Amino acid sequence: MEKIIAPLNWHENFSFLTADAVDKINSLPSLYGFWNNQINVISRSDQDEIWKHHIIHSLVLGNLIPISKGLRVLDLGTGGGFPGIPLAIAFPEIEFILVDSIGKKIKVVNAIVKELRLENVSAIHSRAESLDDSFDIIITRAVASIEKLVSLTKNLFTDKKGAFIYALKGGDLTHEIRGHKTQIYPVNKWLKGSYFDKKYVVRIKVF
Repeated sequence: MEKIIAPLNWHENFSFLTADAVDKINSLPSLYGFWNNQINVISRSDQDEIWKHHIIHSLVLGNLIPISKGLRVLDLGTGGGFPGIPLAIAFPEIEFILVDSIGKKIKVVNAIVKELRLENVSAIHSRAESLDDSFDIIITRAVASIEKLVSLTKNLFTDKKGAFIYALKGGDLTHEIRGHKTQIYPVNKWLKGSYFDKKYVVRIKVF
């Protein structure tokens, strides 16, 4: 295994990354730069901070989600492909289905998936409530409140007893988690710097 070094005077070791995964991840900033100039899928400030705001932040989930061959993972509200694409690079044995309601974002996702030859990724232009499929786990980046996430996804799990959402969220979650079965993991356990303070992975048990 190798370390991935982000070009920002800070780094983090994700032990699950292989040398091949590191090479592909290192190509993401230029790929997103190319596509973002044509189709605006992330803000200019986020593009300038793509390592910190998107790539490395997404990879934190790799330390928490279950890893097994053939696992089906839904990335709900993937936007331009986060957290799904970095995780799909890291875990080629897992199937990732990336869904977003905005067609231009799915166009970019498909282009990057094709460029990187990610055979374990499919991208769908759809809303969550229109999906007719089932998944082992769901990942997402703060696209909705916990209550809404549970409502949107409760019919999308293969195993009702093992139905978990892993959500990247920030801020004070005191009221949002009330009434839900959750575990909260501070992102700064893995990533240092003020940007990651008060950012969390929330594991939500749906049933």
